[in-house]
Amino acid sequence: MAVKEKATVQKVKPAGKGGLERRNRYGILFCLPFVIAFLVFNIYPVFRTFQMSFLSYKGFGKETFVAFDNYVRAVKDPLFRDAFVNTLKMWGVNIVLQLGLALLLTVIFNDIKYRMRGLSIFRALFYLPNLIACTSVAFLFKTLLDWRFGSINQILMAAGIISSPINWLTGEGMTAQLVVGVVGAWMWFGNSFIMLMAGVQGIDKSYFEAATLDGAGRWQTFSQITMPLLRPIMLYVAVTSLIGGLQLFDLPYLLSGTKGEPGRSLYTAVFYIYDMAFNKNQMGYAAALAFVLFLIIAVFCGIAFKLMNQKED
Repeated sequence: MAVKEKATVQKVKPAGKGGLERRNRYGILFCLPFVIAFLVFNIYPVFRTFQMSFLSYKGFGKETFVAFDNYVRAVKDPLFRDAFVNTLKMWGVNIVLQLGLALLLTVIFNDIKYRMRGLSIFRALFYLPNLIACTSVAFLFKTLLDWRFGSINQILMAAGIISSPINWLTGEGMTAQLVVGVVGAWMWFGNSFIMLMAGVQGIDKSYFEAATLDGAGRWQTFSQITMPLLRPIMLYVAVTSLIGGLQLFDLPYLLSGTKGEPGRSLYTAVFYIYDMAFNKNQMGYAAALAFVLFLIIAVFCGIAFKLMNQKED
């Protein structure tokens, strides 16, 4: 009997390490293309940009080490400061409209007393602008807002609201910045709406039912229940919007009739970095500007997290 039991134990012996190691090697081979592409196109450019930020380099020819001169110049550069302020203004208009409209729609579609039907249809319609390429959106609004032949000016003049065409996109004031902010909010509010809707639907419905039974109004329910429980989602939306908004480039570039000349209202921080790198051939200085912008975004995000945590405490 003992001999038979021993033979049985030997038959149930686990597979050797050779087969497992062979399968692991195959898995590594399948992962290699992504890892190589990530290292070449994501990690290496970051380190190369950081290296160039300490050089005087035109993108070709000789590289000269200048230590922190590029960073000192970036801090003192008035054009970069003005471009960053322009970026903040456009992002400010964007985030106020984007979050405000998304919150309003979230409250309307989650009202217990007057629950609306067709939510999936509205969700798809609101998210649709987010799927359209920025180039197409810019071309559409540039055509609509053309100061000579645009439909917006034609309608306003026909209604007697304005007497002469408005130069929406190439003015020196806030008009062009408001346009970019509004267009950006139109493109992205659907994404924020879906995020907030998911957050509200994740809240236990017993909170809202109890508030209704206690006679709480819509504002009390929204301010005392919905808003506190939505803070993590709102923080995520605000921070991601901040990161994207401070890197705003494509929409102002495509809408700008002057291609963003310095001093113009659509001249953003990334616009300035692009101008320094590819028009002025100052790659080293542009790299330093990119890292300065990265540090500014990191500081703003840290402040946002700190303020949100204080409110929760």
